[in-house]
Amino acid sequence: MFSALEEISNRPDVFSVYTAGSLWADEYRAKQMLAFHLNGTVDLSSRNAGFIDKSASWIIDRFDLEPGKSVCDFGCGPGLYASRLARSGAKVTGLDFSENSIRYAREQAKQAGQEIDYIQTNYLDYDQAGRFDLVTMIMCDFCALGPRQRKRLLGIFRKCLKDGGSVLLDVYSMAAYAERNEASFYEKNQLDHFWCEEDYFCFVNTFKYDDEAVVLDKYDIFPERGGAETVYNWLQYFSPESLEDELSGAGFAVEHLFGDVAGGAYAVRNSEFAVVATKKP
Repeated sequence: MFSALEEISNRPDVFSVYTAGSLWADEYRAKQMLAFHLNGTVDLSSRNAGFIDKSASWIIDRFDLEPGKSVCDFGCGPGLYASRLARSGAKVTGLDFSENSIRYAREQAKQAGQEIDYIQTNYLDYDQAGRFDLVTMIMCDFCALGPRQRKRLLGIFRKCLKDGGSVLLDVYSMAAYAERNEASFYEKNQLDHFWCEEDYFCFVNTFKYDDEAVVLDKYDIFPERGGAETVYNWLQYFSPESLEDELSGAGFAVEHLFGDVAGGAYAVRNSEFAVVATKKP
């Protein structure tokens, strides 16, 4: 028992293990995630419906989306943004790893008579050249990726954008990093049976990595039946300077900082901020 608890409490190397697929490959958890996406009253897997309405309207105006324009939403989920952006007449593509989310998005598009190209894929493997005027990545998904993954993704953004095309993404700020604290606890059926339908115990350890501005929430799950499992939820936090360095190194010029993806004013105290960057020649 001591050895098991010691292993649970060990601090792994930063971004040394990546288990994001466990949220989508497991049918039970995939349904849980979709339910969170579709709950328009809370900010969990997606932001609340009122904010998404405001944000989509701002994106349409800010990037002059109209017939003849094209946009790709990386990590589109069940199409909450893609469906709204498509109302502008622009050609919309949505990419997501989740089969459940893409199936739901396609069904909704069919019912609404929208021609949205929803593709189930790992967006780190997407390969389309020169197709889009705008690429979006919303709900701070960029922060869940390690440095090598982010570098690869920015290369994909650059390749699939038209000359002069733009990227819109949001990230967690250093103010949010300062609010996080290291902690450890265990709980029966943690997160109200999110991890397993059957009973389980979950040990949760939160680690901070100050040199990298990264936080890890590590979940060690022990079901009543079946084997144990560990899920790693990494989050990278950014300053405007560190984000600009990554974007510039990948061939993008930062055009503007915003407080959020609805065009709010940037403030250093905010927990998130958004950036618009354009593809350099």
